[in-house]
Amino acid sequence: MQNKHTDGAKKQLSLKSRFLWAATLWVSIMVVAAGYLIPSLVKNYLVESTQEQMRLALDEITANLRTDPKGHLLLPTRLSDPRYSQPYSGYYWSASLDKDQLRSRSLWDKTLHTDDSDLKPVVKGARNEPLLTLSRTIYLPNVSHGIHITVGIDQAPMQSTIQQIMGQLWTILGLLFFGILLFISIQVSWSLLPLKRMQRELAALRNGDQSCLNNRYPQEVSPLADDLNALLFHYQELLERARNQSGNLSHALKTPLSVLKNDVAQLSPADRERLSEPLAQIQSQIDYHLGRARMAGSSNILSVKTDPSERIDAIAMAFDKVYAERDITLVNELDSDLHIAVEGSDFDEMIGNLLENAYKWSTSLIRVYTELEQDGWVNLCIEDNGTGIAPELMNQALQRGVRLDETTPGTGLGLNIVSEMAHSYRGKLILERGSLGGLKASLRVKIAASNTSLG
Repeated sequence: MQNKHTDGAKKQLSLKSRFLWAATLWVSIMVVAAGYLIPSLVKNYLVESTQEQMRLALDEITANLRTDPKGHLLLPTRLSDPRYSQPYSGYYWSASLDKDQLRSRSLWDKTLHTDDSDLKPVVKGARNEPLLTLSRTIYLPNVSHGIHITVGIDQAPMQSTIQQIMGQLWTILGLLFFGILLFISIQVSWSLLPLKRMQRELAALRNGDQSCLNNRYPQEVSPLADDLNALLFHYQELLERARNQSGNLSHALKTPLSVLKNDVAQLSPADRERLSEPLAQIQSQIDYHLGRARMAGSSNILSVKTDPSERIDAIAMAFDKVYAERDITLVNELDSDLHIAVEGSDFDEMIGNLLENAYKWSTSLIRVYTELEQDGWVNLCIEDNGTGIAPELMNQALQRGVRLDETTPGTGLGLNIVSEMAHSYRGKLILERGSLGGLKASLRVKIAASNTSLG
């Protein structure tokens, strides 16, 4: 059974998301601060403005307040603000001298009184409404005691004004919040368009549709594109040169080595035995270093893609013929939709060595299946029902030139070459005991970019 590629891998936030989250946080702080700071400033302004009106009333009362011959308080003229004379208008004043009290017409038959039921005492007016008050004590020439004057104005109109301002303010701030975020989103999207173009070009590079980045980019991104193009060109040049040199070396050594082998075959048994081992070592070294040269990978490093199921079927057909007398069954459980980011010939080299090893040691069954991991990596597992390898010898088996069984033909280079080739693709080869009782070789490789999900 195939396992689906898990979606639980942690994904890094995109640049656009980072910008938008940062902008949202900053604008939110500013909007909330403005939503609470501006009403506070407006309230302070209204309080100061109201207190200024009360000071004018206090000054007017202070200037006109008198006493009659009996010592009673008198205010011969009305205040210039008619609201102090209008009953229950919310504008009140009172003046008290001992038990004598003079009050504004607006209080009618009521008096200013203090309500101590709340934590903070509040002066209330004729309709029991909370007042904003201002007091002053004055002394008249013919009066021995101070005259206490209090002016109060109803707080309700001021609170109503503040609530209206807050409602309108939050509406404006809400519109401003979404407007700024919309503008920032458009600005970020426009600013990141060059990176989007680069992303599309990199996808085209992976698919093999182009060999370099062609678009013109802003000056902040242009050096990256130029360096990447230079790196791709340099990589392709080095790879082509290495493969040409390895091919030339192979052809240059093949004929002299064949001649030496033929000449050694004509020698006496003692001389033939003495020279065969050095020749085998020379052949082994040639095969090893040519194998390393082949590890250079694809000429288009970003667009490599291989169907492992198809390649294993093709290689297994050849091994079925070579090991026909062993009657070995290979079960290929790989999904035909799976593609890996490994060049075809490199994958044939790696999987060929692993399958050959499985065919050599299996008694009857080889199983090939996948174990999917996160972050776009997959384990290709080749498992047989042979005798396997002792756990303490598995790391040793990956070393160059090590043969754990001298009776079986081989150079001891296969597993080492597979391990180093897997490393060149940032993967790895893991050996462990399998569920069939034999060796389980897990080749960890990257899934090709076009594979979004596996069934």
